Amino acid sequence: MPLILITPLSAVPKALLSHAPSHLVTLLSAQYMIETPDGFPSDRHLRLAMHDIVDEAADEAPARAHVDRLLAFGRGWDARAPMLVHCWAGVSRSTAASFAILCERLGPGSEHDIARELRARAPHAQPNRLIVRLADEALGRDGAMVRAVDVIGAGVEVAEGVPVEIPIALGRQ
Repeated sequence: MPLILITPLSAVPKALLSHAPSHLVTLLSAQYMIETPDGFPSDRHLRLAMHDIVDEAADEAPARAHVDRLLAFGRGWDARAPMLVHCWAGVSRSTAASFAILCERLGPGSEHDIARELRARAPHAQPNRLIVRLADEALGRDGAMVRAVDVIGAGVEVAEGVPVEIPIALGRQ
């Protein structure tokens, strides 16, 4: 089944072995950025250096260029194998990035279904609001992505999330 796997950094090695993803997205600050794991194709590893903050003026804040690269990378994924998306804790940047990729893939009108599925599968998800807003603008969703994330509310507070699988064919699995 085509899916996006969201994990914290600590779960990446196990997820690479157990799910054999074809694509990997890393969202970490430059200070903690990882190299492409041994044996993983570097052209299928997107590394985006950003902090988990929502103040656009701050150093290493998520930016439109990050989101544009993320969406372009997502378009290059054929979904025959999972995509692994991770950040430090698997709570904010990775859930926002996964939400953005799924919103583009499933098209306008899917935002609320995706957000509800994310909340159901990841009670700890707290999608980074800046990444969501920038993706909403990039995809021309007129605030639909932001509203969908607002509706699901804040997630359960955790220090680190657990691996979460989000199928692409929401409601059809």
